[in-house]
Amino acid sequence: MQKRTMGFSEWILLVMLSVLWGGSFFFVEIALKELPPLTIVLGRVGLAAIVLTTFIFLKGKRMPVSPKLWREFLVMGALNNLIPFSLIVWGQTHISSSLAAILNATTPVFTVILAHFLTSDERLTTNRFVGVLLGLCGVVVLIGPEALQGLSLSRLGQVAILGAACSYGCAGI
Repeated sequence: MQKRTMGFSEWILLVMLSVLWGGSFFFVEIALKELPPLTIVLGRVGLAAIVLTTFIFLKGKRMPVSPKLWREFLVMGALNNLIPFSLIVWGQTHISSSLAAILNATTPVFTVILAHFLTSDERLTTNRFVGVLLGLCGVVVLIGPEALQGLSLSRLGQVAILGAACSYGCAGI
């Protein structure tokens, strides 16, 4: 196995991805002051669809016509965009963007757990189990143990973001 190190361009791309992905929580918080949650989701997904369709067109490609492939697109679109974006934006009506970003970072934890049950080759080993426990403990430390008590809209907002992270995990599998 070849060990590969990240070069300067990979680090720049990682920083850009972090700023764009993490910045979306901040911009959603700003947009929520003026727009309802589903309008934000529609705008985000609609704009992306227009940009990607334009890109396909400019590259001289055609959109696929296979109904089977479009069903797969719909499932991936729901798991990777519609469901998590809707849950995140609604959740952010009740919690801060920083907390939403922290909770969304649980995606790898959910992916490891779900992969154990949904695949035959990604079993939950002792090391992975310890990693999952440490990840969950880290989230509890970051949001505070009081978040585990009672039920309120703030708690439901947190659950919504965790649901989004779970949906991302399903999409990854």
